[in-house]
Amino acid sequence: VVGYILSRSTLKPIRNIVKEAEKITASHIDKRLPVKNEQDELGELSTTFNALLERLEKSFNSQKMFVSNVSHELRTPMAALTAELDLALLKERSSEQYQMAIGNALQDSHRIVNLIDGLLNLAKADYQSEQITMEEVRLDELLLDARELVLKAHPDYHIELVFEQEAEEDNVLTIIGNSYLLTTAFVNLIENNCKYSSNRASSVLIAYWEQWAIIRLSDNGVGMSDTDKENLFKLFYRGENKHIAPGNGIGMALTQKIIHLHKGELTVSSHKDEGTTFVVKLPHI
Repeated sequence: VVGYILSRSTLKPIRNIVKEAEKITASHIDKRLPVKNEQDELGELSTTFNALLERLEKSFNSQKMFVSNVSHELRTPMAALTAELDLALLKERSSEQYQMAIGNALQDSHRIVNLIDGLLNLAKADYQSEQITMEEVRLDELLLDARELVLKAHPDYHIELVFEQEAEEDNVLTIIGNSYLLTTAFVNLIENNCKYSSNRASSVLIAYWEQWAIIRLSDNGVGMSDTDKENLFKLFYRGENKHIAPGNGIGMALTQKIIHLHKGELTVSSHKDEGTTFVVKLPHI
């Protein structure tokens, strides 16, 4: 009898923990286990479990916000596309009017495709580096590819590639990386320079120092406020200059993820009406 009483007394704290844990669900993920004594084993277990719940709650809330933002971003062009097509079907129109309606609908569908492409690339950039194909790539070739892609989409843009110093060896311009993701990052930075400057220009300076290959991408555009600089790399953030150029607030967040995935650094310096400079540092081989 004494043994039974002792065992029940000993197991009671564990039963209490199990009872409280059963109350934690997806709709009540903010609940935590009680911690009677942080110094004993059960207290340590509860504290560790609560820390795990804290991380899960943050991840859960982050996903909810992400889904909400994606839904909002998709709803706008989808609503415009539907309205355009509904309007075109209301009555008979001339071939020119139909062409205009189709052109507007095509623009909206392009916005949707660009958003989906950005989200897919964002998902890829969230992988661990060992999950992505990495190989030796030359930065100058990547930048030439990025320049070609930007000019193909925007023939009126001006992109200048300049070597600050002559590369004595190929390795100072060669990094281990994923060429597709890095090209995407540089396209985003070059486009950002061009679309927010009156002369639609980006100056790309290539250099190296110690273990780093360094790329500076500058414009003489409208620049950014301190608030915009602080929030620039937040997903779906659009700054004060959003009226100047269309966008979905994915490009800069994606670019930062890609650079960090390659163990690099991305910084920005900008002043209102004085332009913006992005500095990318990537470790060369």
